Amino acid sequence: MHTFSATDETVLACHVSGDGRPLVALPGGPMRASAYFGDLGGLGAPAAGLRLVRLDLRGTGGSEAPADPDSYRCDRLVDDVEALRRHLGLEQLALLGHSAGASLALCYTARYPDRVSRLVLVTPGTEAVGLPVAPEDRLATARLRHEEDWFPEAYAALEVITQGKATDSHWEAAAPFAHGRWDTAARAHRAEGAQQRNPAAAAVYGSEGAFDPAATRAALAAYGGRVLLIAGAFDVAAPPPAVAALAEVFPHVETVVLPGAGHFPWHDEPEAFADAVTGFLN
Repeated sequence: MHTFSATDETVLACHVSGDGRPLVALPGGPMRASAYFGDLGGLGAPAAGLRLVRLDLRGTGGSEAPADPDSYRCDRLVDDVEALRRHLGLEQLALLGHSAGASLALCYTARYPDRVSRLVLVTPGTEAVGLPVAPEDRLATARLRHEEDWFPEAYAALEVITQGKATDSHWEAAAPFAHGRWDTAARAHRAEGAQQRNPAAAAVYGSEGAFDPAATRAALAAYGGRVLLIAGAFDVAAPPPAVAALAEVFPHVETVVLPGAGHFPWHDEPEAFADAVTGFLN
């Protein structure tokens, strides 16, 4: 684990693996420790030819909690990503954002477009650009799993979630939809999430003032770097139609839909995920 100081003196942590060109990975959750990335389907292994740098956002993992809890807001976390860039001594970043972390990657790229050489957005959240996900897109994606034993209970819970009436029990019942296979590994991945996430920070992450969708979209429309969007065919959080809508924001973009993947494609389809990312970066 490496540590460095943010502009407000909060001590932040990042985790480095592999050897080669740096790829900075921003976790989702929101505000979940980056440990859930593992080695991102092998991207952090020596054979990948990348130096994977996982950032623990403030108040998660090895990073300190800030004195000012309002600094958990996504637009303010942009300063932490910039502090990491300076710490690494890089003129430009190859930047990867997953889920809610994609919003942070989008905000950073909008503010510092010349400092992002390549942008990879994995099953991305779209709040930063003001593109809500249609409930029917979530439900239609979920219905692809209708033959699974757990489907009836999970689908009923997802219907309640899309109506904005969810309780914790509904989120728990719908958990299988987050994974391409609801097996022992997926259940363990799910169980780890509650311990890795900072719920108080998560409540601030997307709070009022965090996003300026019109300004962010305008900045990204002028972004000259290449963008890769990775969707999971079974992902109800960022279903493929929502990812396709996000693609329209960028002038230079390609989209990959991994057929056996849910919201964590490096977990469901590690080889295909790593091939997509390394092929794009190369």
